[in-house]
Amino acid sequence: MSIPFELPTEDRALSPYTGYTRAHWEAVADGLLRAAWRWSTPGCALLDLPGRPSRSGVRSDGLEGFARTFLAAAFRVAGAGGDDPHGWLDRYARGLASGTRSPGGDDTESWPVILDHDVQGQPMVESASVALGLRLTAPWLWKHLDAGVRDRVEEWLRGALRHVPAPNNWYLFPYAVAGFLESVGRGDAETAAARERALELMEGWYRGDGWYADGDGRAFDHYNGWALHLYPVLDAHLSGDTGQAARYGDRLRTHLEGFALTFGADGAPLHYGRSLAYRFAASAAVGLGAVTGHTPLAPGVSRRLASGTLRHFLERGALTDDGLLSAGWYGPHEATLQSYSGPASPYWASKAFLALLAPAGHPLWTAVEEAAPVEEADRVLALPAPGLLVQATRGDGIVRLHNHGSDHVRPHEGESAAQDDPHYGRQAYSTRTGPTATANVADNHLSVEVGGRRSVRRRIHPLGAGHGDGWGWAASWHRPVFAGGPPMVPGLRVESVTVARGPYELRVHRVVGAPAGARLTQTGWATGPGEPLVSALHGLHGWHTGPETVRAPQGTAFAPWAELPRLTGDAGGTSLHVCVAALGGEPGPVAAEAVTEVTAGGAAVEVVWADGGGRTRISFEPVHVTHTVA
Repeated sequence: MSIPFELPTEDRALSPYTGYTRAHWEAVADGLLRAAWRWSTPGCALLDLPGRPSRSGVRSDGLEGFARTFLAAAFRVAGAGGDDPHGWLDRYARGLASGTRSPGGDDTESWPVILDHDVQGQPMVESASVALGLRLTAPWLWKHLDAGVRDRVEEWLRGALRHVPAPNNWYLFPYAVAGFLESVGRGDAETAAARERALELMEGWYRGDGWYADGDGRAFDHYNGWALHLYPVLDAHLSGDTGQAARYGDRLRTHLEGFALTFGADGAPLHYGRSLAYRFAASAAVGLGAVTGHTPLAPGVSRRLASGTLRHFLERGALTDDGLLSAGWYGPHEATLQSYSGPASPYWASKAFLALLAPAGHPLWTAVEEAAPVEEADRVLALPAPGLLVQATRGDGIVRLHNHGSDHVRPHEGESAAQDDPHYGRQAYSTRTGPTATANVADNHLSVEVGGRRSVRRRIHPLGAGHGDGWGWAASWHRPVFAGGPPMVPGLRVESVTVARGPYELRVHRVVGAPAGARLTQTGWATGPGEPLVSALHGLHGWHTGPETVRAPQGTAFAPWAELPRLTGDAGGTSLHVCVAALGGEPGPVAAEAVTEVTAGGAAVEVVWADGGGRTRISFEPVHVTHTVA
């Protein structure tokens, strides 16, 4: 698809994989800003972009448009040493003055006040972007504002320090506000307390392997990169705090060791977790590592990943004909959104432009692009802390994520089928497929059917993960949750193990405590007609029919209509169920030929892989996985 603004000529010598240079990044930032500013109010305080309003209302959405585009402009101008050829900062200066003149008013310009997250919280999110934008551009914007405007802006920002954030990454928003205020000599006990509280919580949320949980539960997703790592590492970089930089920078480096493998060869990030409308913000952690030096990646690899993701979305319809980021993935896509998503929400994608803080002579822009990790070799990587298993295949450039640890259920919450979230509850996600919508048949899902009611997976309990040479595994258990009646069946649980090898996924489930007459279904990957993809599913043990092909008329973020394979079987008491699934480019892997022998009984499964691929043994009570090659 065509991009609705002009880009520089590609440089295939410097950037053999993407053709993009630093000039392309500047041009995209300018193009996005130019399109968004067509929708500003006369006083420049609100950018009222067209589209479905969020649950916070149009006034908050207008502030969101101002704040999130300000972030892009700040990275653009600060990275150019204050050079602002399009006069972006003049517009934001006007907006700061008019938006803070009478906060909470119903005139055409006033910003909403910041209150607790459950009352009027969205402005707290946007305060962080305003504060970070001001911090980055302080020499050219803040220092030239009238004293009265500076005081009003400070007072509005302090609302973030005086109200309660949501119990997750939101605590980093007052942290960012406090960091800005301290950087301009306006710090006090209130700012110190906000920073101390955020960092205290971060210690509790850090689970190892470079991964933070997004709150007290087990939500591990893209917020690790575009929030939980970004704010403390960038704060340390801007303030010159070497102690903090070492602590949080080391965690970022560890995170990138695994996260770099999650980008497909086509530049796509994993379609997994919430807020996916932020799209190429997924590369923010890659840019942050390159800018601060806290990265295991060579500069050419970092640029290849970041530019690949930026180009991926620009060329696949992420922009409207007017140059605005649409609310969705490629084009508009309702199932990708959350209730807090508004017309300007996608502009958190601005965080990707953090890469522009590396000046033109930085190795991020001068080194020749190198291959992405997925382009180097087939690889399987276990991440035990979040309970995830990454599987990448060089031949088709696809990355798959097997989820045995991330559920987005808070510790105090019950398990309700009504809250089933396709972006967390499925067994697997990829860079080429998205989950089916809630009302459709669920992809990559084991469902227990009791009394005509099918289960969903909510709270996920990890049981371990590991990897070896060319293979890896992850395991978890869950209690099936049902809608339309009692939410649980007493004593019923499902223990699940995924073993990844090459393009294949061995999926093993041990169902315990199933009532007589219970039935099971196992689905595979959802693909659309005309896509050059093959989704395969083959039963090895415990399945009596299938695979049959079922339809998902609402499609996915990748296809307007989709279909997926499904196996069915019976359960009762304790039973074992084994199958092989695969997702690949055409002509695709043949799941039925992946395994030559299977032995299942009691609490163990053993399979022999074709083509001398070795023998895998899985045992339960406790879960233990071994793989040997003759």
